[in-house]
Amino acid sequence: MKIIYKASATATGGRSGVSKLDDGSFQVNTVPPGSKTEGVNPEQLFALGYSACFDNAMLRVAQRMNLAPTACSTTIEVGLAQLESGGFGLDVDLYANIVGLSETEAQSLLTAAHKVCPYSNALQGNVDVRLHLNHSS
Repeated sequence: MKIIYKASATATGGRSGVSKLDDGSFQVNTVPPGSKTEGVNPEQLFALGYSACFDNAMLRVAQRMNLAPTACSTTIEVGLAQLESGGFGLDVDLYANIVGLSETEAQSLLTAAHKVCPYSNALQGNVDVRLHLNHSS
């Protein structure tokens, strides 16, 4: 595997602390899910990253497939789940919003982007990712 980019982040204090990018460009207070404290939780941060990454994958794959959607967006819902083993896992629903293609083209684009996106690939076999297509031609 050829590494084309690597990021580094450091967290202190876990879900009740601070997480920051090591290059100093971003820092956020982390809080437990459902907390009334100002900040974000790791699942929210994961949803942000995954949605941006997947949306970019759709745009790149559309070009490769010679498709021209008039609009695309991606919404990711990330759930924190209790595993039977006592540990914790993630649960993901991915909503691809594709405008300007036929339903068949939009479904093909969604499926192909899911095979290209690094987040999707990282989760494959580990997390149940349910794909949902919202489309209009």
